[in-house]
Amino acid sequence: MYAVIKTGGKQYRVEVGNKLKIEQLAVEAGSDLVIDRVLMVSEGENISVGNPFLGSAKVNATVIGHGRHDKIRIFKMRRRKHYQKHQGHRQNYTEIQITGISA
Repeated sequence: MYAVIKTGGKQYRVEVGNKLKIEQLAVEAGSDLVIDRVLMVSEGENISVGNPFLGSAKVNATVIGHGRHDKIRIFKMRRRKHYQKHQGHRQNYTEIQITGISA
């Protein structure tokens, strides 16, 4: 059994037991989370697709913790103009573990 959820502007295919790093949410580590923006649920041969979301489907998850991804280096340059710009970015994330899928 798996589901496709939408959170943080991205879509994820999840199964029970999966660990995900999603966009940062304002929840404490160790707390439970219910994701109700479910796009699709598959139970073997039965597939339910929402329009755009399934009203009755929910995905339960536990928040493991928060962190930051690796640094991305941004370098911009204009040739022959003596212009160089260095910039870095680290995106925050929330790590969750999927505990249940209800259709």
